[in-house]
Amino acid sequence: MSNLNLDTIGFRGRLLEEELLARHTSLKVGGPAELFAIPEDEQDLLTLVHWLDRQKIPRFVIGGGYNLLVRDGGVRGAVISLERFTRIQQINPPHGLVRAEAGADNLAVVRYAQEVGLGGIGFIAGIPGTGGGAVKMNAGAYGSGVLQRTRSLTLLREGKIADHFMSELEYGYRRLALLPGDIILAALFFLEGKDPAETEEEIRKDLELRRSKHSVGYPSAGSFFKNPPGQAAWRLIDQAELRGEQIGGAQVSELHSNFLINRGGASASDFLRLAVLVKERVKSVTGVELEEEVRVVGEGRSDDSRG
Repeated sequence: MSNLNLDTIGFRGRLLEEELLARHTSLKVGGPAELFAIPEDEQDLLTLVHWLDRQKIPRFVIGGGYNLLVRDGGVRGAVISLERFTRIQQINPPHGLVRAEAGADNLAVVRYAQEVGLGGIGFIAGIPGTGGGAVKMNAGAYGSGVLQRTRSLTLLREGKIADHFMSELEYGYRRLALLPGDIILAALFFLEGKDPAETEEEIRKDLELRRSKHSVGYPSAGSFFKNPPGQAAWRLIDQAELRGEQIGGAQVSELHSNFLINRGGASASDFLRLAVLVKERVKSVTGVELEEEVRVVGEGRSDDSRG
């Protein structure tokens, strides 16, 4: 990719060419990004995005790399990492508002709220990943979704940074509808006063529960398939007798069958072909059509054309 010297336009972040995305995803698979950019802050991101758009270079954003499957052919254009967007702050105390940037770890957000005597989103403490990813997929547990506790989102939309109230946005189970090109920069959560000791107990129970149920021992992207209405994806996969099924280095976990794991040396193609097998057999046995919860991006190769 030519003309990569962004110093002339004031970009202060880090730029890498042909960076393997396997280094930046929890599944540990994925081909290279033509350009991998790590902006310092919101203004730096704005500078980068304006340049990319002028150059007509496609882009997409990652946070912690969870809930993401990058194809083996990699990604054309730019991948923007928000790994330095980790600031968390209380807004207008004592009104229960906490603003967290998109790259802040979920547990760090819960811990910060705990320190200032606030709670209400403890259910994301054990969900691996960042606040931006949690918001994008409306992550949740125990019947709650994080967007139910979100007052507004700071978005980079159509070249401008602005706050958008949730009443202006469409969202639902495991989804948030955004415009093409939108980038989530931060979320403003409205929380409730809560004794830090009570929050600590919530965190402890959540982490223990997730360790007992979701500690699969190998790289994964978390739940691979969405739960169909009124049903559990893992139970449907078990009914199809797929627990332990393996293609290449990708396997349906023997500990939690809605987790597809990297047993070592897996390719994205292995995961894509295994996902097709799971969906086909579940549909054949139960009549239910599963839908991926993970986001699949990038260029395929001939051996994963079915994915």
